[in-house]
Amino acid sequence: MKGGGSSYALPAKRRWRRAIGVLLLVLLSMLLPLAFLLGLHNGFLSAGISFDQQSSIFDVLPGVDESDATSTRKEWENDNSERVQYIIQKMGTDNSKVFFHAVDIDKKMNDPLTNFGNETENKIVDVVPEEISHQTPGSHAPPDLPKPKTIPAEDNASGDQLDITTETATNAVEESEDSCELKYGSYCIWRREHREEMKDTMVKKLKDLLFVARAYYPSVAKLPGQDNLSHELKQNIQEFEHIFSEAITDADLPNQIEHKVQKMEDAIAKAKAVVADCNNVDKKLQQLVDLTEDEARFHMKQSAYLYQIGVQTMPKSFHCLFMRLTVEYFQSTNDIELPLDEKFMNPSLQHYVLFSKNVLAASVVINSTVMHAKESGNQVFHIFTDRQNYFAMKFWFYQANYQEAAVEVLNIEEIELPDKATLQLYLPEEYRVSVHGLNNSRPTQIKTEYISVFSHSHYFLPDIFHYLKKIVVLDDDVVVQQDLSALWSLDMEGKVNGAVQRCSLRLGQLRRYMGEKYFDEKSCLWMSGLNVIDLVRWREQDITGTYNNLMREPLSANVSSETLPLRSSYLSFQNQLYPLDDKWALSGLGHDYGVNAESVENAAVLHYNGNMKPWLDLGIPSYRSYWKMYLDSENQFLSQCNVNS
Repeated sequence: MKGGGSSYALPAKRRWRRAIGVLLLVLLSMLLPLAFLLGLHNGFLSAGISFDQQSSIFDVLPGVDESDATSTRKEWENDNSERVQYIIQKMGTDNSKVFFHAVDIDKKMNDPLTNFGNETENKIVDVVPEEISHQTPGSHAPPDLPKPKTIPAEDNASGDQLDITTETATNAVEESEDSCELKYGSYCIWRREHREEMKDTMVKKLKDLLFVARAYYPSVAKLPGQDNLSHELKQNIQEFEHIFSEAITDADLPNQIEHKVQKMEDAIAKAKAVVADCNNVDKKLQQLVDLTEDEARFHMKQSAYLYQIGVQTMPKSFHCLFMRLTVEYFQSTNDIELPLDEKFMNPSLQHYVLFSKNVLAASVVINSTVMHAKESGNQVFHIFTDRQNYFAMKFWFYQANYQEAAVEVLNIEEIELPDKATLQLYLPEEYRVSVHGLNNSRPTQIKTEYISVFSHSHYFLPDIFHYLKKIVVLDDDVVVQQDLSALWSLDMEGKVNGAVQRCSLRLGQLRRYMGEKYFDEKSCLWMSGLNVIDLVRWREQDITGTYNNLMREPLSANVSSETLPLRSSYLSFQNQLYPLDDKWALSGLGHDYGVNAESVENAAVLHYNGNMKPWLDLGIPSYRSYWKMYLDSENQFLSQCNVNS
C-alpha cells in the first residue's frame, strides 16, 4: 500500500508545479502589455522637460542616500544627453519660449488662411516662383540627430543654389519668421509691430505654479494615504483656474493674492517631498508642454484667420454709411438725375477713371486730386461701381463739393456695348508675391511684396470711352499729393500704358506662371494704381483682343485660374509699357512698415497696396494720416456712423 501511495503522490506534485507555471505565464502576459502602456520600457520620454524640471524629479525621493541619488542622476543624464540637447534646441534657453516653425511652403497655395477672401473684391493670392521644400532644422528632428543638417533647395530665380543650414538659434528664428510671413502674409508684419512684452510678473508666476501643480497632482492622487494632500492640490488648482478666468493682468488679480501663492507653493513643496513615480510626473509634464504648444499654435492660426476677416470685410461704420446714403437717395426730393454734363465727353479735358465699391475711398482719391490741381475745372472723374453701391455713390457725389471738377458715377452693369454680354465690376487684381532676394547676403531670405494689375473690367475702357484719346486710371487705394496735369503732356513714345515699374521684381521670377509664351525675363514688373493710357494706341494694338485670347487659352500645369489675370495682363502689355519716373507713385503703404518717410513726402501718388488699407483699423498708423486728411470730418453722415472716430 505504501508503494502504491508513493506512486500516486509523484504525479500530484507535477500537476501542482505545472499549475504554478501556468499562473506565472498568465501574470507575465498581463504585466508585459501593462509595462508597454505605462512606458516603463522607454524610461523618460525624449522631450518635454528642462533641467530645472529634471532636478525636481530627483528631489521627490528624500529617502534615498545622497550619493546614490547623485550617481543615479549622472547616469540618467549621460544616457539622455542627446535627448536633453534636443529639448534645449526645441525650447531655447528660456523655458517660456517656444519656437514655432511653418510647414512646407509648397502647400501654402491651398492654405485656407492665406487664400481666405479670394472671392472678394481684392484677391490676395500667394505666388511663389520656385518650389522650395523648406524644412526648418531642429523643429521636428529626432533626438538622435545632434549635427546640423544641410538641406539643398532648388535654384532660385537668379540661378543660385540655395543651402539651408542650421547654425544658431537666431538663424532658426529668422527663418521661422520668413516662413511665417510666407504662410500668413502681412499678418506676421502686423503681429511683430503690435507684439507686447510680458510685464505682468505675478500672472506669469501664477501660471508657472499652476503648471507644476498640474504635473504633480495625478501622481499624488494615486498614492495611498495622501488624500489630504491630493485634496489640497486640487483645491489650489481650481482656485488658480478661477483666478485666470477673470484676470489676465496683475491689475485684475484679487486681493491677498500673495496668500494664495504661498498656499500653492506649500502644497507643491509637500508634493515634491512625497515618493512618487518619476515616469508619471515626466509624462504629465510632456502632456502639458504639448498642450501649451498646440494651444499657442491654435491661437496663432486663429488670430491670422481673424486678421484676414478684418482686412477682407466691410467695417460696421462703412455699412452704416452705405445704408444711410442709399436711404437718403430715395428720400431726396431733389432731382439727382441731372442732365449729362458736356464735360464728360469732351476729349480736350483731363479724364480720370476709377473702379470702386468704397464711397469713402473714391472720395479721398478725387478730393486729393482736386485739391492739388492747378486748374480743377479741366478735370473730369468717371467712377464705375456696381448696382448695389450705385445709389449711395450717386447721392454722396451729388451733395459733395469738389471745386470745379465734374464727377460722373456710372453703374457698369447698365452699360451696353455691341456684341458684349452684361458687364460686371472687377476691382484691380492684387497678388502677394514671395521671391528670393537677388542681391542678398543671405540666400535663404525670401522677400514678400504685393503687386496689383488691371482687372477684367479695365479692358473694356477703349470701348466705353470710344470718344476719348487719353485717360488716367487711378485705383481707389491711392492718395494724390501733387498736381497730375503734367501727365497729359507726357510723350509716351508710341507706348500704350505709362506706369511705374518695380524692378526689384522681374518677370523671370514669375516664369512658372507665364506659361509657354515667350517673354523678356529681365523685364520689370509694372503696377496699377497710377496708369496713363493711350486709348488710340490701345485700339490700334488690339490690347483687349490679346488679353481675351490669353484668358481663353487652356491652362498649363503651372498656371492656375487664380493667377491667370496676372499672366494675361503682363503678356498683353509686353513691349507696350512706358516707364514713369519713380517719384510719380510710391507703393507698399498697405503692407510695408519700413517705407522711407522722405519718400512718402515727395511722392506724387501714394499707393496703399496690400492688406492694411488706410480706412481699416488694421491700417499702418504712420501712413493713415496721409489718407485721413482728405476726409471731411464735419460731414454729418461720417459723424452719425462714427467713421474714423
